[in-house]
Amino acid sequence: MQPTLNTVDPAEVAKFQAMAAEWWDPTGKFKPLHMLNPCRLDYITQQIAAEFNRDLTSDQPFAGLTLLDIGCGGGLLSEPMARLGATVVGADAAAGNIPVAQVHAEQSGLTIDYRHTTAEALAEAGEQFDVVLNMEVVEHVADPQGFLTACQQLVKPGGMMICSTLNRTAKSFGAAIIGAEWIMRWLPKGTHEWHKFITPDELFDMLAKAGLTPVDRKGFVFNPLSWRWSISDRDLSVNYVTTSTKAN
Repeated sequence: MQPTLNTVDPAEVAKFQAMAAEWWDPTGKFKPLHMLNPCRLDYITQQIAAEFNRDLTSDQPFAGLTLLDIGCGGGLLSEPMARLGATVVGADAAAGNIPVAQVHAEQSGLTIDYRHTTAEALAEAGEQFDVVLNMEVVEHVADPQGFLTACQQLVKPGGMMICSTLNRTAKSFGAAIIGAEWIMRWLPKGTHEWHKFITPDELFDMLAKAGLTPVDRKGFVFNPLSWRWSISDRDLSVNYVTTSTKAN
């Protein structure tokens, strides 16, 4: 059952609004995601536009497309996708994120179907989408192959999935754990477990076994001098993203 704002008492709404402000504070504890988000959005929009022959200069280029954002958190990707015209479902296994995302979407005048649910439950219900966004989730699940198989079932024939994660390299241990968690304290210690990181070849193999066709992979690279992220064709050593399609 989907949680709705009218089941929450005013004191709880006040808490959620405070949390929403924190989720959407670019200098707060979600600063790393805010820094990465423009880079993620650039990749996502280019891939969707190419796959579905959409003109990104038009007003709502993704109108008519259905999109699922798995692990939506506070809605940092769901909201821009809705603004671009997609019909968006945001799903998260963490119940506390859903009212936060709902409050912010309402404040932003956006209609997004946020649900406290899992990929497996959505697949079991037979739901399917033109686009599935699966960003920074697969390294946190107990069974990556099972999770990706459920996600494949959520992609319509002729649709696509965009999946990002962290590579299992010495550089990623240094950057994502020592750098981001221990030194910069961008993330709480223990947010990531290095042994759960997945190499690009491993992810491509799992996507293929799940029934998808991997068609692209790129790196997200952080430059500490310019303090910016960029997309790289070659450097997939820390953060990277993949696109896969499902046959008609």
